[in-house]
Amino acid sequence: MQFDSLTSFAKDPSAVPRKGPVALILVEDEVEVDTTLRHHQQAGFAHVIACMPADFTLARDLQEDVVRINYDMSQDRATETAVNALIEAVPAGTWMYYCYNAEYLFHPFCETRTVGEMLAFHTEERRDAMLTYVVDLYSDDLWTHQNAVSLDRAHLDRSGYYALARPDEKGHPKERQLDFYGGLRWRYEEHVPTARRKIDRISMFRTKAGLKLRDDHTFNDEEYNTYACQWHHNLTSAICSFRTAKALKLNPGSTYDIETFKWHNSAPFEWHSRQLLDLGLMEPGQWF
Repeated sequence: MQFDSLTSFAKDPSAVPRKGPVALILVEDEVEVDTTLRHHQQAGFAHVIACMPADFTLARDLQEDVVRINYDMSQDRATETAVNALIEAVPAGTWMYYCYNAEYLFHPFCETRTVGEMLAFHTEERRDAMLTYVVDLYSDDLWTHQNAVSLDRAHLDRSGYYALARPDEKGHPKERQLDFYGGLRWRYEEHVPTARRKIDRISMFRTKAGLKLRDDHTFNDEEYNTYACQWHHNLTSAICSFRTAKALKLNPGSTYDIETFKWHNSAPFEWHSRQLLDLGLMEPGQWF
């Protein structure tokens, strides 16, 4: 099913999902689009929606199963516009998730439990949003993979992650909110604008009237931006992403400064939730 715009999609009651979880994939280029969509289908999302330029191609099986919306991700505030439009379109209380192409969601025990099962538990814990860490992936051979993307040769950083208090408008730390840093945005921070160095996103959330995504991947409801409830630790998940590596290698201002992303703390990515749990890059909370 294909639509010419977000508006035409929102006006079609047969296309708008009535029940979640819903995955919205924002397609910026043609790198690993099909694998991204299939990964999130296999994760257990009831609906997968792709916002992508009209001239991009999709595999035949995905054309049948994915809702496609023609959309230009190069326009200003493209992410917030698309996410907020979908928030308004779906019923209140719907679990939603968003990411970009060449990004892959991993949640605790995802090999044996679906994202729907995880979100059902998260709902029982009276949580309406979930913190996700963006874990940078990169190829270990930039001569062969000049855009830094290779599923077979993917690596990640084993260490170098940290958090700082998130200040409010008066400079006081916000309750249960932190700014998280690490990965390539930390190691190559001279090439990354200050406002784009954080690796935390509130990528999974329940929709409600008036909810708005802001341009820093946080919401206008401050409780949505917290990493845990007041009583104990909650679940978190990880988005394993080639997006930063791809940008650093394709950007003329940084590509010639980078011959390899590998360093002494690089490790092959195992494409398994256990590795991310062992590295502390996501938290199972009370879910066993």
